[in-house]
Amino acid sequence: MAEAAEGIVRMAGTLDPRDGWSAEPCSIADALRVVSARSAFLILREAFYGTARFDEFVRRVGITEQVAAARLRELVDHGLLEREPYRDPGQRTRHRYRLTAKGSGLFPVLVALMQWGDRWREDAGGPVELRHRECGAPVGLELRCAGGHEVAPGDLVLSATPAGRAWLGGSGN
Repeated sequence: MAEAAEGIVRMAGTLDPRDGWSAEPCSIADALRVVSARSAFLILREAFYGTARFDEFVRRVGITEQVAAARLRELVDHGLLEREPYRDPGQRTRHRYRLTAKGSGLFPVLVALMQWGDRWREDAGGPVELRHRECGAPVGLELRCAGGHEVAPGDLVLSATPAGRAWLGGSGN
């Protein structure tokens, strides 16, 4: 169950009491180690929008070449982007960047951040919206259980996975 006090949602469940376990190792912390920099998220945003070339990332994200090079290298090293050589006539070989399946898996995270930003921006809303290509309806992200029910934060129970139970030494069903 979740407790709601003064608009704050706290998860509860089979891992109670809270002092009896730790959130380490943490999937959120591990993910943030990969994409902790603002520029990494913005490069991924641009990759989803179709940007592929180094100079386009620099221009569209508004970062220096040094920062772009470092972030692109990190994203490639973590398997979120792959480098692909190309060569324009009369030019040296360069690389374009393509999202991998692992990188594409971050799309819902970026959509959630976009929706959150659109909702809480002081000037009410964002500059772009996502629409379904087939019917033109706006696209939004929502939490659903495997049974298909829409889930709000207050509807959640925190429970250990089999890997979590092994890490916790068998406690926390």
